[in-house]
Amino acid sequence: MKLLVVDDSSTMRRIIKNTLARLGYTDILEGGDGLEGWAAIDSNPDVEMLITDWNMPEMNGLELVKKVRSDARFKDLPIIMVTTEGGKAEVITALKAGVNNYIVKPFTPQVLKEKLAAVMGVSE
Repeated sequence: MKLLVVDDSSTMRRIIKNTLARLGYTDILEGGDGLEGWAAIDSNPDVEMLITDWNMPEMNGLELVKKVRSDARFKDLPIIMVTTEGGKAEVITALKAGVNNYIVKPFTPQVLKEKLAAVMGVSE
């Protein structure tokens, strides 16, 4: 399964990638902002899940989600937003934009595992 991790923090991308690797996901692309994320997904339409931060330069995560959702190729792509934006209004905004699930930083590997399972429709 190919996943795309988009976050402007290389440390956060590494944390997410390491967690995913421990869960058995090793085919992972990454982007440092929404523009890089869009370029990666546009040139790799076989990506099966997007995990994105919200606050990034160039194109933020919410803009990326809206762009992904506006492309028919990705209308059913599972998207998880991982962000420090934990307010109820932000969560609602992200869900309305098309995010399937939401993780507030900081998070534990168990939380990521649970959200992945929920989005993929598999039991742990």
